[in-house]
Amino acid sequence: MTTLTLTPRVGPAAGLRHTLTLAWRTLVQIKHNPAELLDFSIQPIMFLLLFTYVFGNAIMGSTGDYLTFALPGIIVQNALFATMNTGVGLSTDLEKGVFDRLRSLPIARTAPLAGRILADVVKQSWAVALLLGGGWVLGFRIGTDPLSVLGGYLLLLVFSLAVSWISVLIGMLAANPEKVQIFGFTVLFPITFTGNVFVPVSKMPGWLQAWAKVNPVSIIADALRGLWVTGAEARPIINALLWAAGLTVVFATLAVRAFMRRT
Repeated sequence: MTTLTLTPRVGPAAGLRHTLTLAWRTLVQIKHNPAELLDFSIQPIMFLLLFTYVFGNAIMGSTGDYLTFALPGIIVQNALFATMNTGVGLSTDLEKGVFDRLRSLPIARTAPLAGRILADVVKQSWAVALLLGGGWVLGFRIGTDPLSVLGGYLLLLVFSLAVSWISVLIGMLAANPEKVQIFGFTVLFPITFTGNVFVPVSKMPGWLQAWAKVNPVSIIADALRGLWVTGAEARPIINALLWAAGLTVVFATLAVRAFMRRT
């Protein structure tokens, strides 16, 4: 039987270097398996086209008006769904024994976890840019300034990073990647579709409007609409940051503990 020696504690700088190296490892895999980008490329554009041209006239009477309203929400929806890839990827690595091999190396224990999350944030940046570009082709126009656009971009990535910790926790607790997807989408689907991503709150049943107004998905979608279309408002931005901070504190703590126990 092979005995693994304990890895010496590494400093913050070394830990960051290990994280970046493992994040690059994940990104390089795209070169050999381009299908990994399908979830971040084809699916977002499909949602954009389908909801704009199938539901646009029915909901707002104009595909142009609906595109202006829905595109920020579709970007939020896509970002949240994409966080499930983090949990699935980590679960796959655990199943294949990747962490067992890395554990014997002199690297930070949390580097494989942080590296996967960082790589998926980079992929999400690509998806956001793709959707904004696709929206521009269809007629969507930014109504604010470049600084607000960048602010919305960063706010979405911060919020997505916070939600990713939920996916990480599921990935650590679920027995296999398939169960990660089942549990993840069971949570994300109702939360996303009961927010104001695709339909204004005013068009929802009265009993649903109360939840939609406090739904974190609605809050981040409203923040992006303000930053990109109507002009930034402080309240949704602050609320989105508070939600991101709360999710990170709770689920990052639970996810890291589960990761330490699992590995």
